[in-house]
Amino acid sequence: MRTEPEMFRTTWNWPADGADIGRSGDYMCVGQKASRNSDVTAMELSDLYSQKILEIAANQPIPGRLALPDATVRRVSRVCGSSIEVDISVSADGNISAYGHKISACALGQTSAAIVATHIAGTSVAEFRVLRSQMTAMLKANGAPPSGKWADLAYLEPVRDYPPRHTSTLLVFDAVVEALDRIDAGKSAGVIR
Repeated sequence: MRTEPEMFRTTWNWPADGADIGRSGDYMCVGQKASRNSDVTAMELSDLYSQKILEIAANQPIPGRLALPDATVRRVSRVCGSSIEVDISVSADGNISAYGHKISACALGQTSAAIVATHIAGTSVAEFRVLRSQMTAMLKANGAPPSGKWADLAYLEPVRDYPPRHTSTLLVFDAVVEALDRIDAGKSAGVIR
């Protein structure tokens, strides 16, 4: 009987006489890389997809969609296919008064969107723009994570070491800021709902 590690080895010598099979080598030949991501170990991935990230993603609020938003924006990550469509309404005093979204994303994108959905109502437009800058700096420039009501975003700090995951993690922030830009453009053009 083979032991568990042997079960995952696939290069075999098949003896002509039907005797017991013996292994001639490992699955990978000398000089071959185990994968394109050979620098990513199972431990590193478990750090990235921590229990807290999985918990937030699994228990996210479902804000639904807004019937009459001031702006709607759909963003898609070309890297992984994650997508989000956000609806935003902004009050006359410059605060985000309503938020809705529809999301199809990995655990990282879902975690970002869940934290945003939990705290965005009542946030000023200026504060949210700063938040997006802080998240971008945290992931791309070794910046500090956001604090205060946005402190849970610090759970996403390990994403910093995985540049291909930055896009999905920032998707909700980019979509909301694009929606805010559209609202601002409408106001400056005299189109106010």
